[in-house]
Amino acid sequence: MVVETRDQAEMRERLRCLREAGVDGSMIRIDTLCGRLTLPTTYRLSRFVTGPARESEHEHSDH
Repeated sequence: MVVETRDQAEMRERLRCLREAGVDGSMIRIDTLCGRLTLPTTYRLSRFVTGPARESEHEHSDH
């Protein structure tokens, strides 16, 4: 996850930064967690991670 925020402008700014950094748009996920009663709407910006991160996870689980 890159950021979870209630501020839609902040989420858009982080998304813009990812795109400017050359991140492939197909590797980005945006979720809108709709507010209910006392819970405010929250925006979650995530980036899919490929191979190298999985390898490092396996290294940690082996120790």
